[in-house]
Amino acid sequence: MHIFEKNSTVGGRARQLKKNGFTFDIGPTWYWMPDVFERFFADFGKTPDHFYQLTKMDPAYQVYFGKGESISIPGNLEGIYRNFEKEETGSASKLKKFITKAQDNYEIAIKDLVYRPGISPMELVSPATAKRLDRFFTNISQDVRKEFKNPKLRQILEFPVLFLGAKPSDTPAFYSFMNYADFGLGTWHPHGGMYKVIEGIKTLAEELGVQFHLNSPVDKIITEKGKAKGLIAGGKEFLSDVVLSGADYHHSEQLLPQKLRQYSEKYWDNKTFAPSSLLFYVGFDKKLKNVSHHTLFFDSSFEAHAKDIYDDPKWPDDPLFYASFPSITDDTCAPEGKEAGIFLIPLAPDLEDTEKIRAHYFEMIIKRFETLTGQDVKKNIIFKESFCVKDFKEAYNSYKGNAYGMANTLFQTAFLRPKLKSKKVSQLYFTGQLTVPGPGVPPSLISGKLAAGLIEKNEKN
Repeated sequence: MHIFEKNSTVGGRARQLKKNGFTFDIGPTWYWMPDVFERFFADFGKTPDHFYQLTKMDPAYQVYFGKGESISIPGNLEGIYRNFEKEETGSASKLKKFITKAQDNYEIAIKDLVYRPGISPMELVSPATAKRLDRFFTNISQDVRKEFKNPKLRQILEFPVLFLGAKPSDTPAFYSFMNYADFGLGTWHPHGGMYKVIEGIKTLAEELGVQFHLNSPVDKIITEKGKAKGLIAGGKEFLSDVVLSGADYHHSEQLLPQKLRQYSEKYWDNKTFAPSSLLFYVGFDKKLKNVSHHTLFFDSSFEAHAKDIYDDPKWPDDPLFYASFPSITDDTCAPEGKEAGIFLIPLAPDLEDTEKIRAHYFEMIIKRFETLTGQDVKKNIIFKESFCVKDFKEAYNSYKGNAYGMANTLFQTAFLRPKLKSKKVSQLYFTGQLTVPGPGVPPSLISGKLAAGLIEKNEKN
């Protein structure tokens, strides 16, 4: 088996930046749903700790709502119940019921639905789902707001579905299983950063005989009589029995003659895409105060920012943002006495992206960061690098510069997503966040397993 990678390192969007003794994960920074990673490695007789060491985060994360006004999410359910009760009397018992239902959804989703390849609507039909049809036709926002009155608690409960790339009001209530992933299973950190997971997968692949070709963008998928026969990379032909693309789905189809593409430009343009992002990787010359490894800044309007992403796409006036300081947990991420900071602003895809705009938003969020956390940090910046829409397009051939793929709305779920197997070219398959089951690192791992299963089934036939 041969893997052709456009960039100089494996991992796709899960890359790493090293600079001046600092280490940053360029892409994913959250390790959720550890059971999915365990199941992946178990397929090969391994466990995650063969390749990297995990630490459970406590607190899992912290959320700022105003100056000196934050809520910490502990690394255990009892602590979370206590913190909810402090904010809203009676909310602990409501949260227990909510999480019980979310766990029920998780059991159905992970043990059943998300490991199905999205071929037929009947994959969603089972005795378990039949009893829970209402959870597909109500949304997360309705469920949360029915039980919780405190706006801070509502935002905390609505936050996890942002990983699915859609507004809580557009995300089926069934996806509350993300709340169980958050509160029930917890947030973890691989020592050395998320890229250690990628290195582990690469080591495993090489043990299985996989050969990696880096700096090898694919120029064309070779087809003959409607069948994939290989690819051209760097001007050279590489013939194969099967072609599997983990690149951006839209880009992958551009490597085919137009008549062999399944989805038109109109199809892609009409889809709801998960956000893009403006990211900053910042080296500080001191340790920071009043922040956790994962810190969310919800001091502005959640609804207004969501509108600027999904309803009326434009640069937000007053965005929410997220910051990660891995060196709080992991001393390999920054030199002693210093701090590594990653800042992320979710954005609508395909916005104008200039250095001037990036600089404006960095000034905006760093001022807010200083005010909210009660410390001066701007003068302590050693360096900063940024990554935004045009970088997603250039580095990953990302459609409209999306960061997370296609949103998991009701009409973009399961069999309604782009197919794992080409309908027009035999022996051509797709995997990744634009197909089944959806955006995020665990779903991308699952997607690979599903595509492999289809290939194996096809080969046997």
